[in-house]
This record gives sequence, structure tokens and C-alpha cells, in this order.
Amino acid sequence: MQDRIDRAQLPPGVLKLSRKLASAGYEAWIVGGCIRDLLLGRAASDWDVATNATPTQVQRCFRRVVPTGIQHGTVTVLDGSESYEVTTFRGEESYSDGRRPDRVHFVDQIDADLARRDYTVNAIAYDPVHDRFADPFDGRRDLLQKTLRTVGIPAERFGEDGLRILRGARFCATLDFELESETEAAFEGALANFRRVSRERVRDEWLKAMKSNKPSKAFEVMRRTGILEITLPELLDQCGCEQNRHHAFDVWTHTMRTLDLCDASPTERMAALLHDIGKPQTRARSEKTGDWTFHNHESIGAQMADRWLRDYRFSSDERAQIVHLVRHHLICYTPEWSDAAVRRFLQRVGPTHIEPLLRLARADVLAKGRPVDQELDALQELRLRIEQERSANSALNVQDLAINGKDVMRALGSRGGPEVGRALRFLLDCVVERPELNEREDLLRTLTSADPSRFGLK
Repeated sequence: MQDRIDRAQLPPGVLKLSRKLASAGYEAWIVGGCIRDLLLGRAASDWDVATNATPTQVQRCFRRVVPTGIQHGTVTVLDGSESYEVTTFRGEESYSDGRRPDRVHFVDQIDADLARRDYTVNAIAYDPVHDRFADPFDGRRDLLQKTLRTVGIPAERFGEDGLRILRGARFCATLDFELESETEAAFEGALANFRRVSRERVRDEWLKAMKSNKPSKAFEVMRRTGILEITLPELLDQCGCEQNRHHAFDVWTHTMRTLDLCDASPTERMAALLHDIGKPQTRARSEKTGDWTFHNHESIGAQMADRWLRDYRFSSDERAQIVHLVRHHLICYTPEWSDAAVRRFLQRVGPTHIEPLLRLARADVLAKGRPVDQELDALQELRLRIEQERSANSALNVQDLAINGKDVMRALGSRGGPEVGRALRFLLDCVVERPELNEREDLLRTLTSADPSRFGLK
């Protein structure tokens, strides 16, 4: 952690804006997460400025100002292609909806403004004009000690905005901090208020947590404080859910390890979090070996994931990718697979999903906690064989065939309809098995020699 801020680290527009306010006789403080991140030596963004100037006075200082949240004291100053939020020092009164203050009032001092913020590490302000800090709640000390502590009384802060406990869990992961004991103890009493938080806000916090080095820290906090019981209780069924002899951990611990090892996009990490969600529901003893089995857990898990992702308002693209990865995450490759089997696998998964799936599969294997060299070698061999098929431009969908629907209609004497699609899929199956058949004449010969009833023709 650094104990000062080099003004060269600040965007020129922020310095220009701050100096303009100071030259007009007002204070200008950079506040929030950007100061926290700068002190931690991290890249900073979202440059917000707090001032004792009223919104009207700020508007007089700058040519281009947008009244984005003027009812709460916030305007946006435009500088070329950049924009900066400038907010008047304010206090807040009562939060009847558990999210927004019912009323705000302007205050004169930066310390009073910082008193309304959630955690001490987010309640540090820096004046770039006079090179000074405002840190009335010892946020810099907590940064040094890697401690997450609320500003003031935890129950009061959490009563103002129910999302703050989930933000706390997320900060534990993104900052690699630990919750201060009194702060964590107050989570339980805030759960009722947390239930009022919109699912969109919950989704956004989960996706932000996925950008950390160890997202599992956030989910461990959620597990032990009751947040997960509200948001996705099915995950809690994994705790203590023993696995088969190939795993050293229960399903929960394995899932957390997979999540951390899957160093990928937030969407892929969501798939890692949900990949074994179907295991507790499908666990059974094998009559033959006496070991645990989880038959069809990937399909059931995909259905469970799809429902939850819909409920929490993930986009259609995000949901489709996550569900697809969960459904196909169980790769049972062996060197005995034929080339056609590799092509069928590639066809089933889809070329655009192969790399994310192999990344998830590798993390899944590594998270078992047992010797896995053989499984890793098998995944690498599968990757190489997939690359060979890609290099050969193997046909994987009907668009890759050397004939099209019109050719099929002419060959079958059809006017179109479902039979054309069935015929094309039949030809694709033939080509997947024997790629050399993907020539126009060979396909037409194969089509006309087949039993027409298989396409629905008499």
C-alpha cells in the first residue's frame, strides 16, 4: 500500500476540474473507490468529485454540465469525450425502501459527507489541489490491515441499503480483505433488508465478484452469513455432499476450487460456480461399486441453472452460454474415441464453445484434489484432435454441406417442408461419419439411394 498519491496518476480532466472549482473558491475532493484503489496500487476508474459548491454553482463554473442527479446534488461535467460526476457534500435521512435516502441535505464539510458511505476504505477523500487527505474513519489504516469495516455502527449502515452486505462479501474477494468481526456479526440482522434488494443488483454484484483473483472468498462470506440462503440455497446443498473416490473434497469445496481455478470471464466463472449444482439432487450409491454416482447431474444442473439465471435477469446471451457449459461440462474423452466421435463432440458442443468448455474442464479436473495427470493429458489430447478437425474444415452443420435445401428439393421432388431439413440432417450425419462424402455428387447419390420414408416422404 502507498501512503500518498502522485497527482500524475490522476486523469488530466479531474485535475483540471478540481482546479477550476478551487479557483472559484470551492473545495474539490476525489472520493470513493478510485482513491482506495490508488492507495492499494491498483488501476482506478470512476472518478467522482465531491464539493461544497451547490449544483447551481457547479453549473456556473463549467460550460457543459448535465443535471444527471440534481435532486441528489449530482451533476455531470463534460470535458471533451470524458465525463465526471460532481456531487455536493450531502447528508442523507431515512431509507424507507432499503436502498435510496428519502431525503438528502447539503452539508458544509467533507467529513460529514464521508459519514454516509458504507465502508471505511471507501470513505477516504483526496484533495488534488492542496495534496491532502480527508480520512475521518481511518480507512487508510484498514487498507493497511486489509480489514473491511463499516463507517460507524454496522446495523445503521446496513439498514440504509440492503445491498451493502453483499457489497461487503464482494469486497472481501476483490480486495482480498477480511471482514471486521463486528461488521460481520451485523450481517445476520441485515438479511431482512437484503431481501428487498432487486435481483438485478444482486446479479451485478456477483458478476463483479467474478473479476477477482479468488471469487470463492465472496461466496464463503455469503455462505456463512446467510446471504446464499436467500439468493441461491441450492448451492448450500453441496456443503458436506461427499463425492466419489476420484475427489478429495465435498461438492461445495470442489466448486469453490473450480471457481478460483477457472481464470476466465465472469460469464465462464458463473458456469464454474453452477457446473455441479445438480449433484446433490442426483447422488446415489452404485449397487456395483458402493461408490457415489451422480447420473445425469449435468442435464439437471443445466435446468436448475437456467431457472436461476432467468430469475436473476441475466441476459439471454449470458444465460445461453452458462447453461450450455453446465450441460456439457462432463467430458468423458478416452483415446479410443474415433475421429467421427471427436467430430460429433465438436458438433454437439459447437465450435464457439469449445475453448470455454475446455477451460472449465481443466479447472474442474484440477479442483479434484487427487492426482489428475492422466485426465489432464486426455484433455490435451482431445484439444489436439479438435484442432486437427478444425484444420480439415470438417462439416459440423448443414451450412457446411456441399449441397443446400434447393438441391434437396430438386433431388426429392419436394416443394419444401420438414422433409428438407430432415434430409439435410441425415446427410450431415453421413458426412460427420465419413467427411469424404461432402462432395455434391456423392451427397446427391447418398440422398437418392436412401429410403425416402426416413424424411417423411412416401
